[in-house]
Amino acid sequence: MPTNPPEVITIAMMREVLSVPLLCDALDAAGFPRQSPRLPLRPLTIPHVTLIGRCRTTLWADMAHADPQPYELELKAVDSCQPDDVLICSASGSNRSGIWGELLTTASRNTGCAGVIVDGAVRDLAKMRAMNFPVFARGTNPYDSRDRQRVIDLDIPVELDGIRFCPGDLVAADEDGIVVVPAAVEHQVVKAAWIKAHAENEVRDAIRGGMSATKAFETFGVL
Repeated sequence: MPTNPPEVITIAMMREVLSVPLLCDALDAAGFPRQSPRLPLRPLTIPHVTLIGRCRTTLWADMAHADPQPYELELKAVDSCQPDDVLICSASGSNRSGIWGELLTTASRNTGCAGVIVDGAVRDLAKMRAMNFPVFARGTNPYDSRDRQRVIDLDIPVELDGIRFCPGDLVAADEDGIVVVPAAVEHQVVKAAWIKAHAENEVRDAIRGGMSATKAFETFGVL
């Protein structure tokens, strides 16, 4: 593959080439050293998936009363998802219930949603694994969200570990972590990450061919 990036790098192309570490390195170079939440969010359904897409945000809150309109905004968020959207569930790490499960996954797949990132717990893990749907979360909880947690706002900036995730921002998640790319620097960062991905391939081939790590860094300037 060529080192120079194509004029347009689609989401599908990003999933084939980019990774969270590559995007973090490019963000460092662009002056954005903290865009990856330091949270225990892990892929629970597909171990080696690279999830990349556009943020579709929801803000969740704990509750301890009967919900007069259960599931209202979470269903609205799911139904309004577009292809390549990634649902961000900002729930402050709450383990009060499993706020994402089989039925929301089924509905999200129908809209073309690429996956979900939950700062909290999920449930129906085996059924979501069978659907091959990317789910990143802190863990599992068998309780339903009704009368325990609810979406209180959607399509607004939310925070995970103090990092802002805005609707439409590029987000990536894999086994190494999660990173969000602000819209203002997306083109620059994606281009730099693409170039580094191909440069790293050259370095890897050179080291496999017997070049020392020191010489490889001196030659390619990439590590």
